[in-house]
Amino acid sequence: MFDKKEARLRRARSARAKIAELKAVRLTVYRSNSHIYAQVIDASGSKVLASASTSEKEVRTAVPKGGSAAAAAAIGKRIAERAKQAGVEKVAFDRSGYKYHGRVKALAEAAREAGLQF
Repeated sequence: MFDKKEARLRRARSARAKIAELKAVRLTVYRSNSHIYAQVIDASGSKVLASASTSEKEVRTAVPKGGSAAAAAAIGKRIAERAKQAGVEKVAFDRSGYKYHGRVKALAEAAREAGLQF
């Protein structure tokens, strides 16, 4: 049958298809056990407009554990600031097949509080 990663990617495909249909700029999240990554990708899906992750040096000094909800919230705030600098206010949230829970939820809520609309 399916392994865990294949099942997640299958769930992600339908959401990405809908976002592509809407021609929306998307905020994509990837989480590993030790880090969380976020990218703002343009509507065509070919260009990264902004990115932030817990593997960046400044973030690692501020938040010691990259795999925590606090670290995810810090990344949500950073990605919102960088997206605004790139001239992006409205995005579609692409959670990449992950449940909207824990670190993914913390990142999304922090990005909303920092001014991104989705």
